Formats: sequence, structure tokens, C-alpha cells
Amino acid sequence: MRRIALILLKGAWFVLLGAWLVPAASAQEHGQVGVYVDGFRLGQTKTNFAGLGGRFSVNSHRWLQWEAEMNYDFNQVFTESLVNTSTNAVFLQRSDVRILHGLFGPRLQAGHGLVRPFVTLKGGFVNFRLDPLPATFATFASSVDNLRSQNVSGVVYPGAGLEGHLGPLGLRLDVGDEIYFNSGTHHNFRVAFGPVLRF
Repeated sequence: MRRIALILLKGAWFVLLGAWLVPAASAQEHGQVGVYVDGFRLGQTKTNFAGLGGRFSVNSHRWLQWEAEMNYDFNQVFTESLVNTSTNAVFLQRSDVRILHGLFGPRLQAGHGLVRPFVTLKGGFVNFRLDPLPATFATFASSVDNLRSQNVSGVVYPGAGLEGHLGPLGLRLDVGDEIYFNSGTHHNFRVAFGPVLRF
């Protein structure tokens, strides 16, 4: 009798544990994957950049997602003017700047209809590169490989947006301020738009 009671108690324990873990596991099976085009306004040089990126998110609750994203802004050539103070001569030089962004953080979404507003707060890095080579996949790969040896700054990204879905396919618009920290705080306007796939 004691043995049967012990078996039933163990069975009840496994049922309770399973009932507790199954909702958490099923929440982990839902998420999103998407691609996007982004526009980035570099505040220090007042220069506009455009690039491509990808994101992946996993639900930990029906209104909370944990999201990682990375994007590469293609080179934007702008002219710098340098003044020699001893001769008052002005020199003009072209700068080939590319930007690699990586962000991770929570995204809170409201509603369960076709269009859902959301807010996000992510942290990560931004890497500015001066590179005269053409913007190709090889230069993107070298940007990722050289992250440790290049100038990398910490980033905080507060943002908001809208996401609309018809079935598993949808479109998403994000707008925010990508703030990086390098000899001070620098605010930069960022907008991203692209398709998403829910799974």
C-alpha cells in the first residue's frame, strides 16, 4: 500500500510539473523572423544612411517578445572640411562611412487584432567604419570579423511602432532613437520597415 501511494504521489508530482512547464514551452515555440530596410540619421555629421537588416524574436508571453537584430548601413560618402590654422587653407576630403548595428532586448505589444502597436527598449553596439572598398557581402563579413579590433560603441534604443498581420505574414514599422555613447551621448533618428513571418 505504501508503495502504491508513493507511485501515485510521484505521478501527481510529474503531472503538476508538466502542467507548469507546458505553457512555458509552448510560449517558446512562437516567435517571428523578419527582414527590413532601415534609415539612420547620424546626428554628428547630419548624414542619412540606408541599409538592410534581419531580426529574430521569441515569445516569452503573448505580449512580450525577446528580440535580436542586426543591420548593415551601406557606405555614405560625405565631404569633410579641415582648416589649417597656420595657413588658413581649407582642405576637403571624402569619408567613406559604413555602420554595423546589433541590438537585443524586450518588445511589448498591445492588442491581439490585425494591427498591434508596440514599444521596445534594446541595448547593443554600433560600429562605425571608414572603408573605401565597395559595399559587398565580403565587406559586410569583414565588418563582423573585425568588431573586436574596430571602434565599437554601446547603444540604447528606445522605440515604438506598428505591426499588421494577415495570417502568418505581416508588415512592421519601427521608429526610435538609437543613442550611442562615445565621448558623450549622441542621439540618432532611426526608422525600419519590412516583412515579418510568425511561427
